[in-house]
Amino acid sequence: MLNNLQAAILGLVQGITEFLPVSSSGHLVLAQNLLGLHEPELLFDVAVHVGTLFAVLTVFRLDIISMFRGLWADDSYARQGRRLLLLVAAGSVPTALIGLVFKDTFEALFSSVAAVGLALIFTGLLLMATHYAPRAVRNLEQTGWGRAVLIGLAQGLAITPGISRSGATIAAGLLLGLERELAARFSFVLSIPAILGAMALQIKDLDAVATAPAAPLIIGAIVAALTGYVALKLLIRLVKGGRLHWFAFYCWALGIGALTWSLWGA
Repeated sequence: MLNNLQAAILGLVQGITEFLPVSSSGHLVLAQNLLGLHEPELLFDVAVHVGTLFAVLTVFRLDIISMFRGLWADDSYARQGRRLLLLVAAGSVPTALIGLVFKDTFEALFSSVAAVGLALIFTGLLLMATHYAPRAVRNLEQTGWGRAVLIGLAQGLAITPGISRSGATIAAGLLLGLERELAARFSFVLSIPAILGAMALQIKDLDAVATAPAAPLIIGAIVAALTGYVALKLLIRLVKGGRLHWFAFYCWALGIGALTWSLWGA
């Protein structure tokens, strides 16, 4: 059972790594092992996902409002929102299929520190590839369903612990020619149905009478929301500045550390 300090630490890890391209799932696997928590805390996972979802909804509230407005209005603002909504729907299809079909396969990897290490190294390679991609100029109107589906596929593969969801989707967007700001916006707006879907699956797996102390859940959610908001704003600035590849070195170092740890019998 989590105590308040462990909840704050895991909430901090979730909030920072959910948005920075370093894999929140991979960090949580490593952090839980360090804290001696070898069983998944599903109710706590739901709580911190609520926190990070709140951060996304806050930062991208204008995009979300425009998407809803696009359901009935027909001004330029609404048309932009409607197009974004359709692209998010297209990108969510491969993510949902991968999550539903391969859920058990990916969940098995959460017990393997070595698998996390390899996936972190792969994430680093993706991030470094963005440094060599040509400066993209494709805006929202020039982005078609095919690109949205490919970015959604990248998001689906990020179910693997150690592969960063934000890193994979932003890298895919940049390599497919999207403007830097659009690649970041689309990545995080696309994350909303993915986060909701992950929460729904976790809630489904909860015991009907599952209970937990309220304090760790609230602490974890609040810490995740606050740190997630800061991390999200920081990452957007770094993506606009073409500095996403900076995180590759961190992923490689952590991945090599995880592999070394696993070989030593951790």
